[in-house]
Amino acid sequence: MSLTAYQKVSNQAETASSTEYRLFAMVTRSLMDAQTADTNDFTKVAEAVDWNRRVWGALAYDCASEDNGLPDALRAGIISLSIFINKHSSAVVHDVSEMETLIDINRMIMQGLADQAKLVQTNTAQAS
Repeated sequence: MSLTAYQKVSNQAETASSTEYRLFAMVTRSLMDAQTADTNDFTKVAEAVDWNRRVWGALAYDCASEDNGLPDALRAGIISLSIFINKHSSAVVHDVSEMETLIDINRMIMQGLADQAKLVQTNTAQAS
């Protein structure tokens, strides 16, 4: 395999940040769909909120691991957000108008992930 072919495949491989971004995009879309669903569709709201809560729980679990390479302050922030998400999710199930808070938090995380991906691309291009 030539170096050029390898570089093309390497560039197509998804980074951890882009995977996280894609996951947040999917779960946020689910929250948005649930927010605008029929008010009697409790199942749709509950499933979207539960999925979001599970994503944040997995992030908190990963951040609590000593093997996690993120800076301590960032790990603590993610764990704190996860705790807030967990508590706020109960309010959302009872009042869908509270859903916007969860959506806004996810969007902020997505923006941070997108900014990080741009920085990595810039650094990679400069190193080449």
